[in-house]
Amino acid sequence: MHFKKQTRLMGNQFEFTLIEQSENQAEEFFEIAINEIKRIEKLLTTFSDTSITYKINENAGIQPIEVTDEVFQLIKRSQFISKITQGAFDLSYGSIDKRFWNFDVNMTSLPDVETAKKSVELINYENIILDENDKTVFLKNKGMRIGFGGIGKGYAAEMAKKKLKEINVKSGIVNASGDLTAWGFQENGEPWTIGVADPNQRKSIFSTFKITDKAVATSGNYEKFVVINNKKYSHTIDPKTGYPISGIKSVTILADNAEIADALATPVTVMGIEVGLDFINQLKTIGCIIIDDNDKTYFSKNITII
Repeated sequence: MHFKKQTRLMGNQFEFTLIEQSENQAEEFFEIAINEIKRIEKLLTTFSDTSITYKINENAGIQPIEVTDEVFQLIKRSQFISKITQGAFDLSYGSIDKRFWNFDVNMTSLPDVETAKKSVELINYENIILDENDKTVFLKNKGMRIGFGGIGKGYAAEMAKKKLKEINVKSGIVNASGDLTAWGFQENGEPWTIGVADPNQRKSIFSTFKITDKAVATSGNYEKFVVINNKKYSHTIDPKTGYPISGIKSVTILADNAEIADALATPVTVMGIEVGLDFINQLKTIGCIIIDDNDKTYFSKNITII
């Protein structure tokens, strides 16, 4: 039988889908997945002064902080993604000076080039110093901050799936507000059918694909944006220029795991359509769908939709 559970975790709506014999069994498994995500949230949150992320940020420019192997490896993988995206993905994105950007109020003009550049001067993944021997993380400059907003949901979904597979849960979906990972098959033996949200109407589906043992993540500007001089700017800031991105409504990434899918969705948005597609086409097991501001759809080479 098919069971679903929704709950709020990491500031996002999570939905779990499992195929199980009984509701009691499903509930027990839901609990295991939820506890795993709560554990990760405690590790990665920047809002609690007991989290390791908070400690790393508090000691920016002061001293290296020893972390668990799990956190160290996650940061190391993040650094690799920063490298291959040439900084379009950057854990130190949290260092942005937020005074210049507030997409919840009515912004009427963009800051000048100098001011925008200054707002991102502390963002630089190369200043996140990792010591493999001591398992320490050091933010080189005072005022630097790291955050896991671009990879944390995907990582949590992936870890919840791992926990469930370890206890022999044969099939299911962990959906972290659009960043999802699916394994096994539906009750009828078919792969899972996953819908890509229409950027103009969040509740409707614009296309679907069938997946098993794959993950999907979508990054879209349909929720937070400003319009200045009739041009739409998304809430995603280019970490190099300090300016918001324009031209792309949404990017959907299909990958082997949710951590990678989540981490690549924003950088492709930052890179833009041509460079983004070219980048994804060089990665063998990853596909992508981009929708631009005029609702034109672009597909990478290895995407099959139904």
